[in-house]
Amino acid sequence: MTAMPHTRTRPVHWLATAAALGAVLGGAALLKPADATAGPAHGSAATAHAPDAGAARYPLDCGPAGRPDVLDHAAADFDGDGVPETVAVVRCHAEGGTPPSAAFVLTRPEHDGDRPRIAATLVRQQEGLTVQGLKAHGRTVSATLVGYSSPDVPRCCPDKQRNVKWEWKNGKFALTPAPVAGGVRV
Repeated sequence: MTAMPHTRTRPVHWLATAAALGAVLGGAALLKPADATAGPAHGSAATAHAPDAGAARYPLDCGPAGRPDVLDHAAADFDGDGVPETVAVVRCHAEGGTPPSAAFVLTRPEHDGDRPRIAATLVRQQEGLTVQGLKAHGRTVSATLVGYSSPDVPRCCPDKQRNVKWEWKNGKFALTPAPVAGGVRV
């Protein structure tokens, strides 16, 4: 059986593909918005001076050989003092599975060269939740908490989800859960 003529690749096909890809990438570079710039993932100038989430020591129980992984972080000046804080979502390192996460607010160290300090704990590891969609803006931190209704629910398939926000009020973070959709509660 012979192959159909249009199913055989030839060097001319690869050259045409490369030329088309080059044209698309070149066009995209020329058509970017005038005010587009490269910057940190969470887009704030404050991020550059915020505490380094990777340098903090987190109070997680990861076992004798475990270590925490920083899954996400965001920065904002929650208390309005002109110095940004960092919110970090961390969990114990795992080659497989999804260990529960924790969320902490970090402040700058008291002395240069020291590790950032934990100023507040938003979600404890012991709560057995996964923190997703972290955002920080102004005096507010928002995220989605995902969890399980019982130990019988397979760890692959969380059956609880709730959007929450923490707002800096009167010197501490106040938790506000979003309305429950469809009767699912965390």
